[in-house]
Parts: sequence; structure tokens; C-alpha cells
Amino acid sequence: MNIKRVLSGSILFPIFAIIFVFGNKYVIDVFLSVIALLSIHEFYKAFEKKANPIRWVGYIAAISIAFIHVIPLDIRLPIIGAIVPISIMILLAEVILSNMKRNISDVAITLFGICYIVIFLLFASIIRESLENGRIIVWYVFFAAWGTDIFAYAIGRHCGKHKFTDISPNKTLEGCIAGILGAVLMNIVYTVVCNQVFGLDISYVYAIFMTIVLSITSQIGDLAASSIKRYCEIKDYSNLIPGHGGMLDRIDSVIFILPFAYFLLTLI
Repeated sequence: MNIKRVLSGSILFPIFAIIFVFGNKYVIDVFLSVIALLSIHEFYKAFEKKANPIRWVGYIAAISIAFIHVIPLDIRLPIIGAIVPISIMILLAEVILSNMKRNISDVAITLFGICYIVIFLLFASIIRESLENGRIIVWYVFFAAWGTDIFAYAIGRHCGKHKFTDISPNKTLEGCIAGILGAVLMNIVYTVVCNQVFGLDISYVYAIFMTIVLSITSQIGDLAASSIKRYCEIKDYSNLIPGHGGMLDRIDSVIFILPFAYFLLTLI
């Protein structure tokens, strides 16, 4: 499993990096849309035994990310906010038109998938395109999430002795702390790169503070995803990525911190 995890990561990371570094806004939005579509499909499939999500609404919401660039930046956030009431109206209309074959549980899970995956993931595009130096500072998000994941997994697996929570029995207190420290280390190095190579003037103190907040949030997101899987009685969302599970298994901690990262990064 470790070999599969490493091989998958060594293949996927360069692909992701190339797209996110060299892709223009059209390529990025299509890329994010594909990720959202795969993730929301896995999410709805996980709930098959618990409810009957109104999938087509979630799929349309995911596909819409590919066209987010056509919305002017100054009204993009209000438009994204309008996704929620519009989705509620459509979903409740589906309940009415189905003569109660759909119920409020179906509506709730469908809407939660849209908020949790589509709206959260949209902030990757917003950070990259709307914030000053967005193409550079967006990497703070990924390094915070990946640093947390890598160090928490490595240290927790080999040195962890104190179980952290029953939600995810393999997680340890040592791993959680190592995840925070690892994320801070990676983003300190990246801050050096930003200041020395890209000519920015980012405070190291603020970078550390921001990374600690994002790392803790990332771990909350990871545990939240684990609680969903336990409720749905599944181990992984799918087997799409060897050693990692599904697309949503791979990005759950990243998407969870994106909205918080947006507001923190506006203060850099």
C-alpha cells in the first residue's frame, strides 16, 4: 500500500503542478470542474444506502466551475453565494414534482455535496485569479494541506502512541502535532522562495500563524471526511487512485481549507 501511495503521488503531483503553474484560467477552471465532478459523484455514491441524492443538480453545479471565469471578478463572490438559494429552490421543486418520491434527506445530502465540494473548490480559482499574486500565494494552501498529510502520516505511523479520536483510529496525537510542524516547515521554506525569488514581502510570523490555522483546519476536514465515510460504512470513496482511494479521499483536506485560506491570504 505504501508503494502504491508513493507511486501514485509521484505521478499525480507533477501533473497537478504543471497544470496549476502553467495553465491559464480556462484550463484551471476546467481542471477544477473535472475534479469537482469526480468528487461529487463519489460523494453521492457513498450515500446510496442512506438516501437518494438528486445527482443531476450536483453534477450541473460541478460542471459550472468550468465557466466561472466568464463572471467578472467583482461580482464573483455574490454569484457563488447565490448558488445555495438557487440550488435549494431547484431541489425543493424536484421534491414537489416527484410527488414525494424525493424527501428532505435527499435534498439535504445533495445540497451538502454542492456546498462542501463545489463551492469550497471554487475558492481555488478565486484565490488564484482575484488576489494579488494569487498564482503564487495559492500554493500556501496546498503546502499546508500536503505538509500536514505527509508529516502526520509518516510520524504518526512510526512514532504515534496516543490515539487521537475514534473517528479515525489510526490517527495519533503525535501525528497531529507533526502534521502542524511539517506544514509550518514547508510554508516557511516557501515564504523564503516567495520573498527571495518572486520579490514579495511576506511576514514570516504571519505565514507561520496562517499555516497553523490552515493545518488545524485541514485535520478537521480530514476527520470530517472520515466521519462521513464511517456513517456511510465505506473505507474509501472509490479506488480511483491506487493507495489513496478516490478523488475525494485525496482532496478532502485541501477543499476544506480553501474558503478559510482565501480570507487569510487577503491579509498577506
